[in-house]
Amino acid sequence: HNLSVRMTVRRFTRLTNAFSKKIENHCAAVALGYFAYNFIKINRTLRMTPAMAAGVTGKLWEVADLVAAWEASGRGEERAA
Repeated sequence: HNLSVRMTVRRFTRLTNAFSKKIENHCAAVALGYFAYNFIKINRTLRMTPAMAAGVTGKLWEVADLVAAWEASGRGEERAA
């Protein structure tokens, strides 16, 4: 699974415009890539997301769900998956 995430996060490749000069930006991009792979992208073999297959969540997430969870964490609230 790690190989496919690394192939989709282009910040690992210095030859692109998306190369991270700051470690904070790199960490954020990698985290977003892992989130998308595990919660948003449906795996063809599983026919669901890896997070759904692992029982972490029962629904297919969208980017709007990520933004809402991020905003809730900034307010100190918890959001159910």
